[in-house]
Amino acid sequence: MATLVLGAAGAAIGGSIGGAILGVSAATIGGFIGSTIGTVVDSWIISSLAPTQRIEGARLDNLRITSATEGAVIPRLYGRMRIGGNIVWATDFREETKTTTQGGGKGGGGGGKVKTTEYFYYASFAVALCEGPITGIGRIWADGKLLDSAGITWRWYPGDESQAADPFISAKMGAANTPAYRSMAYVVFEDLPLGNYGNRIPQLSFEVFRPLADPDTAEGLTRAVTMIPASGEFAYAAQGIRKGISGSSEPENLNALTDTADMVV
Repeated sequence: MATLVLGAAGAAIGGSIGGAILGVSAATIGGFIGSTIGTVVDSWIISSLAPTQRIEGARLDNLRITSATEGAVIPRLYGRMRIGGNIVWATDFREETKTTTQGGGKGGGGGGKVKTTEYFYYASFAVALCEGPITGIGRIWADGKLLDSAGITWRWYPGDESQAADPFISAKMGAANTPAYRSMAYVVFEDLPLGNYGNRIPQLSFEVFRPLADPDTAEGLTRAVTMIPASGEFAYAAQGIRKGISGSSEPENLNALTDTADMVV
């Protein structure tokens, strides 16, 4: 509408002025200028009246726990073994939202706006592993794939008779209501991102180390290990070292799965 009105008004003003520029009448020039301004005004009006389109991602109502079994047997293992766990404690999920707006154009023109809201979920939980005490945990698998623990807050407890309750669980449940799970090795995750696992806690398995408790074995008698220079020129380097020729490189001290130096200070 503004295009027609301002175009006619511009033509009338140009006609009243009269004359021509390069053979083009003033009325034609005035009509063109008025139509151009009217187009901008129409675009602004339409954009202002158009409702904002809202798009929302999938949202959870509750947390799905797929590996919690009441009364499950606590395994006993020796050596190095990959073992699944049983969830013994969990909080409700933590939700984060991220909203982005697109469209609208400069000055309000260019069509309606599209507002997109995404939801991200995090879970905190404890996984019981086996009878303790254990000496360590190696690799972790989530839904059958190796889990990169960089950036993830997690802790493991050996399952001895003197271990204290986890401070995170105590903060949530209260010190009087938090068991220490003594004699049971377990792992605690804080705010594990669930986006890569369909917004659910993944099926987890752990590489657990538990040597035989025999002081007369070689492992029981060993008190220290000395690394001699023959172990490698960069065996003591705390940063990753690579050697290479013509664009290719080979690691000198990067034998861990996490691509970190063998010696960490």
